[in-house]
Amino acid sequence: MPFEKDLPGAARTAPAPTAPDDPASLKVVPIRHYARWVAAAAVLVLVAQFAHGLLTNPVWEWNVFRDYVLSETIVQAVWVTLQLTAYATVLGFLLGTVLAFMRLSQSPVLQTVAWTYIWIFRSIPMIVQLVFWFNLSALYKELGLGIPFGPVFWSVDSNSLIGTIGAAIIGLTLHQAAYAAEIVRGGVISVDRGQLEAAAALGIPRLRQVRRIVLPQAMRAILPTAGNEIIGLLKGTSVVYVMSIGELFYQAQVIYGRNGRVIPLLLVATAWYVVLTSLLSIAQHYVERRYARGAAPKTARGTAPKTLRALGGRR
Repeated sequence: MPFEKDLPGAARTAPAPTAPDDPASLKVVPIRHYARWVAAAAVLVLVAQFAHGLLTNPVWEWNVFRDYVLSETIVQAVWVTLQLTAYATVLGFLLGTVLAFMRLSQSPVLQTVAWTYIWIFRSIPMIVQLVFWFNLSALYKELGLGIPFGPVFWSVDSNSLIGTIGAAIIGLTLHQAAYAAEIVRGGVISVDRGQLEAAAALGIPRLRQVRRIVLPQAMRAILPTAGNEIIGLLKGTSVVYVMSIGELFYQAQVIYGRNGRVIPLLLVATAWYVVLTSLLSIAQHYVERRYARGAAPKTARGTAPKTLRALGGRR
């Protein structure tokens, strides 16, 4: 209009009206998680009370704990525990791998024998197996080699051949093998069968298929459960105290049986088990990460995923 040029601010354009349903004009208010805050506060109070009790309760006897946690007797007992765990782990998984492939074979005899072994040794408690092998000489006075159902060419007394440590390793190994067999079998059947068919079509030998194709991929499924089994076996070695073997828990019992300091000596054993299981967990993490290489593509550095960029998100 002709008169608008004389009005103040006529040269400026009036802002466009904002639609009431425009998302950009809405004020975003974060959700208040009051229940979550109350739960977190309650948990922190409980943790603080527990920590205060650890520091102020004289029954813990931290001075006794400090005197025995690195003592020569306890350190030697830790070494025995590690030896039992290492032997039972290696031998148990070797035998378990054989049992797993027996179950996966086409022979009904091998399948039946492997299934029966796994069924029996998973049904019997570990402590019963250990006591049985400890008293093997009561069942077989001598062990020998010879022709089946025929003459024996060489024999030896059972007690001299299988000592206390040997009986413990046999019991732990046979018990662990039953669980390792199912872990390995589960990892093997998780591998796509089409890869084996393609390898067979290329003329790759069966043993090489297992060694170069099946096992590297099956390890991704085997390792998490196998790591848990090894950690459980480390703690399960405490059961051999019934055989009077000087492992960690047995030596802690012997010491507090002499001086009556039950709580601090149990705390010593607990601290060592926590340290050992933590180290095994760290090793499991790095081994799993190694075998997981190439399983999922990594996002390139400096670039955000397309979905986040489209939504305006940050990495």
